[in-house]
Amino acid sequence: MLKSRPMLATRFAPSPTGYLHSGHAFSALFAERLARRAQGRFVLRIEDIDAGRCRPEFADAIFEDLAWLGLGFETPVRRQSRHMADYRQALDRLDAMGVLYKCFCTRADIRREIEAAGAAPHDGEALYPGTCRHRGANESGALAATGVPYALRLDVAAACRIAGPLDWHDREAGLQTARPELLGDAVLARKDVPASYHLCVVLDDHLQRITLVTRGQDLFAATHLHRLLQKLLGLDTPDYCHHRLLADATGARLAKRAGAPSLRDLRAQGKTPAALIAELGF
Repeated sequence: MLKSRPMLATRFAPSPTGYLHSGHAFSALFAERLARRAQGRFVLRIEDIDAGRCRPEFADAIFEDLAWLGLGFETPVRRQSRHMADYRQALDRLDAMGVLYKCFCTRADIRREIEAAGAAPHDGEALYPGTCRHRGANESGALAATGVPYALRLDVAAACRIAGPLDWHDREAGLQTARPELLGDAVLARKDVPASYHLCVVLDDHLQRITLVTRGQDLFAATHLHRLLQKLLGLDTPDYCHHRLLADATGARLAKRAGAPSLRDLRAQGKTPAALIAELGF
């Protein structure tokens, strides 16, 4: 007997670290339209795990902006900050596999090591050179006991030996061979952020039964690592579609940190939802 295919489910998962701009609107509309055409599910998730940068007023504004755009979504809405036990359990499972290690390096430490080795940062980010991977358990434990802050990193080489060869599918780029080493030994938790984006997103997508992850091209490389985490944790592997990124008049990608006009700004200037949706190509 043939198995029925699961209902298509997409999601929009912003972080409330600022007001949404047109790039966010494009991403939300892209996911919602795919779900609507397939008579599927469109899910909103608030990725507020970083307590130091996320603000309640920005979370409230997300709901206002999506309502202005006319987008409906499932309720209740999952807020990551309310599900720390889920992420802690996943970290414990990875730790039991022996694929996590404590890293005491600062960002400055990492950059100095890479510069000394003559290697260039990857895509503007310094790939971790593995300094603390070689510390013994006794040394790491002693350092942690003195109160030195540390992050938990994934030993990618060890994780890949356990997982074996993996692949994943992108609707635009086709079948991809997973290459988690592109992101190096990624941080999965820190003292100030108890679980990283990489860990939370794969677990949340599984728990929310997401079958198609739509997001920007800037996160394409991250999917290689996400596929590895899915395998280690026994999670479902969704389909992916990495869409184009919106740019401003100078060709620079729209970004909160670069001061892109927010949807609130556009409303104040008299922009209507219909006009914006048409400009974005929907």
